[in-house]
Amino acid sequence: MAEHHYDVVVIGAGPSGEGAAMNAAKHSKRVAIVEDKPTVGGNCTHWGTIPSKALRHAVKQIITFNTNVMFRDIGEPRWFSFPRVLQNAEKVMGKQVKLRTEFYARNRVDLFNGRASFLDEHRIEVRGGKAEEILNAKSVVIATGSRPYLPPDVNFRHHRIYNSDSILKLSHTPRTLIIYGAGVIGSEYASIFAGLGVKVDLINPGNRLLTFLDDEISDALSYHLRNNGVLVRHNETYESVDGDDHGVVLTLKSGKKIRADAFLWCNGRTGNTDKLALENIGLEPNGRGQLSVDEHYRTSIPHIYAVGDVIGWPSLASAAYDQGRSASSDLMGDEFFRFVRDVPTGIYTIPEISSVGPTERELTEAKVPYDVGQAFFKDLARAQITGEAVGMLKILFHRETREILGIHCFGDQAAEIVHIGQAIMNQEGEANSLNYFINTTFNYPTMAEAYRVAALNGLNRIF
Repeated sequence: MAEHHYDVVVIGAGPSGEGAAMNAAKHSKRVAIVEDKPTVGGNCTHWGTIPSKALRHAVKQIITFNTNVMFRDIGEPRWFSFPRVLQNAEKVMGKQVKLRTEFYARNRVDLFNGRASFLDEHRIEVRGGKAEEILNAKSVVIATGSRPYLPPDVNFRHHRIYNSDSILKLSHTPRTLIIYGAGVIGSEYASIFAGLGVKVDLINPGNRLLTFLDDEISDALSYHLRNNGVLVRHNETYESVDGDDHGVVLTLKSGKKIRADAFLWCNGRTGNTDKLALENIGLEPNGRGQLSVDEHYRTSIPHIYAVGDVIGWPSLASAAYDQGRSASSDLMGDEFFRFVRDVPTGIYTIPEISSVGPTERELTEAKVPYDVGQAFFKDLARAQITGEAVGMLKILFHRETREILGIHCFGDQAAEIVHIGQAIMNQEGEANSLNYFINTTFNYPTMAEAYRVAALNGLNRIF
């Protein structure tokens, strides 16, 4: 069994692992990365962010074609199957894998394919690849990501019962679909399937959708899901999920029974720590397989770090990459370390949602004297041109200092639009001000103009 010596060994080649490995390599360290899948990219590239967002984009294009009167001159509305739309996502996934594989080669990061497990605090065994290897590491970054939480009383081997990973193997388009779990993933897939004409029942164990969002944005999402044919059922938990040759029956604890062609479980995720042999180094994950870290991403063992989904919140690819890079910065002792807190949400429902900073409810509970500036997309020339008139931008600002406190956006390009507000919020002192949007000329017509409109709207509320 071959042994190798490295300054840093990273376990997991998703966004957080890539961020850690690339930063260490740029500091001229000898770096290895271990990945248990045949190709790099992690869950983000193969099962999560990339395929679901590529699916959403394709479905959105179909919706645009089928609802735009102008296109009726060249043909009737078109119906597309789920597998056909998935082909577009697979092309993007292939491009991402190629790009990221080149990153490792160009930066001379050694890639080991196989399953990693700890022999002790400095030695990692890699099995399942071309050969069995032992990697000796001065420092280790655990970036193994997460997978869907699968309750033992649901038979996920049944050909009509899926989770948010296996749904990408769906070989047909169901007429009806039950989605259990109305978090970010469940809401996104509800939008995708509804856009393909599937009748969707979205089962939410909570009392409203995405409770971490601003109430107004959450309400808007609920309305548009229902407007697109999704039946949202709140305050419901499952009793049993039973599949047969013709469909799936969901029995709820409230006594209701729902039948559909297929069932999709989107309720929670588990950290991928169960095969790392953590007992050999004295680390113990919590009940969801997640590791605890301090504000430098260190576990209780100082030279072993953990980043990304395996540590829980915020479980976003964007944050994961920065967490990996920051953990590596702490290892290297460079000036770029930061504990990642300022994370915008990006929710790719149809329409999409993005926000940064506290909500109205949080500011009210904290007794912060804020006010609101709003811009409705239906009033923007660019939105009228593109036909994307659904949505709004909301600026929350301190009514005395005019400091920007929060940005909440719902509608086309929301995840892009929010970054303008985020940039101003991150300025120090008086530079973070509603006045920036009032005194800055924005291109016309653009969606960014919404900031000027919202700022003037907010200014009118101050007395």
